[in-house]
Amino acid sequence: MDFKSGFVAVIGRPNVGKSTIINEFMGQKLTITSPKPQTTRHRIHAIDTTKDYQIVFVDTPGIHISRKKAINSYMNRAASSSLKDVDVILWLVEAGLWTKEDDRVLEHVSSLDCPVILVINKIDKLKHPDMLLPYLQDMSVKYNADEVYPLSAFKKNDVSKLKSMILKYLPVQSMIFDPDFITDRSEKFIVAEFIREKLMRHLSDELPYDLTVEIEKYELDGELQRVSAKIFVDKTSQKNIVIGKNGEMLKRIGTEARKSIEGFLEKKVFLQLWVKVSAGWSDDKKSLSSLGYD
Repeated sequence: MDFKSGFVAVIGRPNVGKSTIINEFMGQKLTITSPKPQTTRHRIHAIDTTKDYQIVFVDTPGIHISRKKAINSYMNRAASSSLKDVDVILWLVEAGLWTKEDDRVLEHVSSLDCPVILVINKIDKLKHPDMLLPYLQDMSVKYNADEVYPLSAFKKNDVSKLKSMILKYLPVQSMIFDPDFITDRSEKFIVAEFIREKLMRHLSDELPYDLTVEIEKYELDGELQRVSAKIFVDKTSQKNIVIGKNGEMLKRIGTEARKSIEGFLEKKVFLQLWVKVSAGWSDDKKSLSSLGYD
């Protein structure tokens, strides 16, 4: 068998399951997930390599109708730029649902000149199974995809079939990344994302969108990984919420984040968290750049 490799951009509106399906493809957690939309902020490469192929999955922020902050513009740019020079597009939509943000994704997809696999996700959430066919018919009118794949849940067999479908469209060529790489991002980046994931999961309403995480210290002390991180928020009132009564919220977030980081690094971790107010960071290009939003 000739070796195949290429880039596969996974796109869709926010909260449609992009990061979850990439983690399933990889067989481990590399990209963070939460029930809240716009959890993914950066473009991340997840690299799946075997003796026969190397698939570079490109996890993208959800293409959304901007809330007109600088960070929203950054995420939309990161998502749209991810579509350039890829070999295959994996476009996720939710069965039975179509939104204005799906329309925005359709605009992007319609301008592309590469194979598109349309994944109809969450078909198990349809009230009746017979609702699927009319939805598929509606989608065929909206867009003529190269392949359509209904997905009820991320079962190993389903993921394997979908991966085989992707491989049909990848070029025969040598691998792009070193076979030992599983992502193009640093350990520090992944660690900061795991911390932000716990913040997204535990903090309600709009607060998670007004915070970010920066790793200040990342040192190996024998077998122990020492990590110090700052959580930046927009307002003093938000700082108090993140810390919680008697520091309980920050302690819970720290404990859960440490366990996730230990699972990823496969070593013991000592994690320290601080909360700092940086007014207007998410709408200031200079602040965004200093915090890694380039």
